[in-house]
Amino acid sequence: MPADEILKDCQERMEKAIEVLKKNLGGIRTGRANPGLVDSLRVDVYGSPTPIKQIASVGAPEPTQIVIRPYDPGIIKEIEKAIVSSELGFNPQNDGRVVRINIPPLSTDVRKKMVNRIKDLTEEAKIAIRNVRRDGNKAADQQQKDKVLSEDQRDDLKDNVQDLTKKHEDQANDAAKQREAEVMED
Repeated sequence: MPADEILKDCQERMEKAIEVLKKNLGGIRTGRANPGLVDSLRVDVYGSPTPIKQIASVGAPEPTQIVIRPYDPGIIKEIEKAIVSSELGFNPQNDGRVVRINIPPLSTDVRKKMVNRIKDLTEEAKIAIRNVRRDGNKAADQQQKDKVLSEDQRDDLKDNVQDLTKKHEDQANDAAKQREAEVMED
């Protein structure tokens, strides 16, 4: 595998780690209503657990409320049941057409727990990024051993992989800081 392919593979895998982190951070509750809070919810309808986005439109018309409008009003009870049985801690209300979830304000303790969860998710992403760096460095060493790369080329490749690692770790830190600020604001 040529050096540029090793570098490209590392870049793609590191970007995937950042995407996963951002998706996970989106599911962390802030003081505001966010449709992302219920994205991971699966509802048992039509014989299988189905992502809520596939069976309803989800919106946040107010800062303290999420509204779920099912495409088929007949499944409103199943949606309500899924919300109650989830670990989100919400108490949904329905009027026969839509499910409304009022988002209570977060206590300081809950906010601190959310920040700790953000830090854990960020560290997981950084570990994934470092594992990609390790794989890239191993591939570079192997290419040098197989006489495809010279020592200087291998060292340059390792430097480039390290630069990518630093860049993606910084992106992870920035995403975490931004989410922490959102969680801590009233």
